[in-house]
Amino acid sequence: MIDDRELEILINEIFEYHGFDFGGYSRASLKRRVDRLYNLDRFTNFSQFLMKIREQPDYFKRMIEEITVNVTEMFRDPQFYKVLRTEIIPVLATKPFIRIWHAGCSTGEEVYSMAIMLKEANVLHKSLLYATDINPLVLDTAKEGVFPLRMMQQYSENYIASGGKEDFSKYYTANYGLAKLGGELSEKMVYSLHNLVSDGSFNEFDLILCRNVMIYFDKDLQERALNLFDDSLAKLGYLALGTKETLKFSQLKSRYQQINPNKLWKKIK
Repeated sequence: MIDDRELEILINEIFEYHGFDFGGYSRASLKRRVDRLYNLDRFTNFSQFLMKIREQPDYFKRMIEEITVNVTEMFRDPQFYKVLRTEIIPVLATKPFIRIWHAGCSTGEEVYSMAIMLKEANVLHKSLLYATDINPLVLDTAKEGVFPLRMMQQYSENYIASGGKEDFSKYYTANYGLAKLGGELSEKMVYSLHNLVSDGSFNEFDLILCRNVMIYFDKDLQERALNLFDDSLAKLGYLALGTKETLKFSQLKSRYQQINPNKLWKKIK
């Protein structure tokens, strides 16, 4: 276990040596995950742990993999996806081109879910899905589009519950216990490293999804991320947040209208 002083040293060293800023993350949540890694790799000396993070890029990548939370699945929270399918995508379909940003995309299941719905609405051809994360390892997984075959039954059930009408198996090829999602979907995806703490806006979007990422941020960092999304969102665009995230207590609240209980907000100013 590391103490609070050591955690602050670690945050500063990571920023100085690698440019990753964890200063705005919830200290309690961050400490739990760092302690888990510290114990998992059997460190008994904080200086040794710090030196390894400083000097071994591969170990730093491992640390990022362990302390960034990557819990996702396709069509997770099917009712949310049903609202996207029935209320949001038909509005986006009226646009000549659709830009969507998945911020904190993890291993990409949410991005593939969106691509499937856009394809079924016959608008994937005029869409571009930008998917970003702080963790390069999960981005590699997302780019490959290969997931455990055993998860496909659950994903299929989620898909049907979200209003999907097709045979879900048409979207992937099964081989040796793995499922590879179709290339037509990934052709419309752009994956890139992006840090919500320190990086800026890079395009104007019609829909931004950042679900269950900001719950690990402190209040100031949440506000910074929301301002980043506001700068990146077109007027009358949509922002999708997680079940424990909200704009209600943000200074930006007056610029948005909550359009349903499913954490979807429309930019009206």
